[in-house]
Order: sequence, then C-alpha cells, then structure tokens
Amino acid sequence: MAEANEEDVLRVSGGTSAHDLAAAVSHAIYDGKRPVLRAIGAGAVNQAVKGVAIAQSFVGSRGLILSIRPGFQEVKMADGTTTAIVMRVQAD
Repeated sequence: MAEANEEDVLRVSGGTSAHDLAAAVSHAIYDGKRPVLRAIGAGAVNQAVKGVAIAQSFVGSRGLILSIRPGFQEVKMADGTTTAIVMRVQAD
C-alpha cells in the first residue's frame, strides 16, 4: 500500500477527458496517494477543475470529500520556462 504522502503527478491538457482524469484521481485517492494535477493554459485548468468535480461524485459514495490546494510551479520546456497551475488534491 502506498504511503499517504506519496504524490501522483497527473499532467492535464486542454484535450484531457475530464471523466478519465476523474477516474485517475479517484484511483489515486483509493490507493492512498495524493494526486497533483499540473495544467498549463486555460483549457487545461478547466479540464482539471471538471475532473476533480467529477471525481468528487465518484468518491462521495465512500464518504470522502475532496479539496484542492492550488499553486504555481515553474516548468522547463523545450522553448523555455513557463508557469503551470498545480492542484494538490486531498481527501478528508
């Protein structure tokens, strides 16, 4: 079993399926991990938020409540450095 503080980084793009992301977030929570969503751009942030909202409907039946702690992260890319939105998801 994974430790409760183990992070599972999920990269989100504007084309990411919110439902598939929700499933990945839910499974990470069930495995005792703390999923971290990393999104660059408005479309990616939108999909990330929708994914967490859908994940809440999945984990809610088990009595869990998800919360997000948003932040920023510098990401090195081929064409330079950019800033990503990171959302740390935890279950209470």
